[in-house]
Amino acid sequence: MTDKQSVMDYPLYVAGKAVTTGQWLEVHDKYNNTVYARVALADAKVLEKAIAASVKAEAEMAALKPFQKQKILLHCVKRFNELRDELTEILIAEGGKPQGAASAEVERLINTFQLAADAVTQLDDGQLIPLAVTPAATHFRGMVKHVPIGAVSLISPFNFPLNLVAHKIAPAIAAGCPFVLKPASFTPISALKIAAVLAETDLPKGSWSILPCNREAADILVTDDRFKLLSFTGSDQVGWEMKARAGRKKVTLELGGNAAVLIDAGTTLDDALIDRLISAAYGQAGQVCISVQRILVHADLYAELKKKLMAKLKKIKAADPALSTTLVGPMIKEAEALRLKKWIDKAEKKGAKVLLCGSLQGVLFEPVLLENVDAKLEIYKDEAFGPVAILEKFKQFEQGIATINQSRFGLQAGVYTQNLNNMLYAWDHLQVGGVIINDVPTFRVDNMPYGGVKDSGLGREGIHSAIRDMQEQRLLAIKQ
Repeated sequence: MTDKQSVMDYPLYVAGKAVTTGQWLEVHDKYNNTVYARVALADAKVLEKAIAASVKAEAEMAALKPFQKQKILLHCVKRFNELRDELTEILIAEGGKPQGAASAEVERLINTFQLAADAVTQLDDGQLIPLAVTPAATHFRGMVKHVPIGAVSLISPFNFPLNLVAHKIAPAIAAGCPFVLKPASFTPISALKIAAVLAETDLPKGSWSILPCNREAADILVTDDRFKLLSFTGSDQVGWEMKARAGRKKVTLELGGNAAVLIDAGTTLDDALIDRLISAAYGQAGQVCISVQRILVHADLYAELKKKLMAKLKKIKAADPALSTTLVGPMIKEAEALRLKKWIDKAEKKGAKVLLCGSLQGVLFEPVLLENVDAKLEIYKDEAFGPVAILEKFKQFEQGIATINQSRFGLQAGVYTQNLNNMLYAWDHLQVGGVIINDVPTFRVDNMPYGGVKDSGLGREGIHSAIRDMQEQRLLAIKQ
């Protein structure tokens, strides 16, 4: 879209209503860098209106019955199904997401709202508590129920602009919490398309807002004590800094990763496994927080895996994300590609061997494969968030697990093994939020508790887990 007349303008949504503010953020097509659309920007006054409205709506939102919340969520499921093609096109343009990955994300958006609709009637509302555990409580009976925590602030990242927005909004609706959400400035249109669908529902007046805004204006979403919870997905540095300033509110963080996959002795290195490794390391240009960054291979298999991996990687080129054949699309911006290139160059100067290094042209970075990388370097110890993977060799299974644990991150890890004892050892000893056996750490289903330890975050996403984070337990003790 190079013709300015063809660029679409999107309103923001404040207190459930579409509004244009006169201030605009240009959203670029990430592949060709043309202006794709403009979205209205919120300022401090708009944010204040949104926050005040969400607090005012707390009682009405909490009073929604399960059938009412389910109706709202199922309407979203129906409408997102009808909008599949448009949503896929938006993901390709604003996010640079390859067509296959974009279609898969739309499917996950739908599934996430369906899971939330199911959870409304599946989650228990409370439980009986045996209080008569001492003579003084002989005549007491206790019950606990779950109640909404109140208004919540939500901040979502650029790399999954539909589904990670869904993982914040859908649980908030199911839990009965009003919300204000800030989408990523690189990819705000997806969230605004969700907002347009929410505007068709019976959500209480003023109970929700979706507001593109700059970081300075959005700071109130972190610091304002009228919010009872902050849910942030993004970089570890930003997330932990937010938590330090969040005040009295509850905070959940889904942050970065440095995901490793371990290939144990006895694993069959067939085409399916090699293809899975490539997809997990280089799909979406590696801009996934559980993208495979480190591949630990048993010494007996190392040479064979390296040979097979390189043979297939040489055929993969970064390309137009609109093509159905594209695996590696553009990185989100050229500055990120240049940052990654500097990390790779530094590693090579420090003795790393570059097994494969494709060209870098603007935002298109072809697959990179390294070995013999110094563990103290950024490309090894930090989150690469780009199309690069590092091969490592290990001899003993326990040694491989210990190497994975040296990372300051702990989101997910994958382990290929046919040894039951090794599976259980990995589950017992890996310092991560999720252990994936006989698949890559990039595996995720939207109902599983997903999140990390160490620098990778605090709390869990996944519908049931997120709903519980947005609720409090309230005790009733009755003396008979």
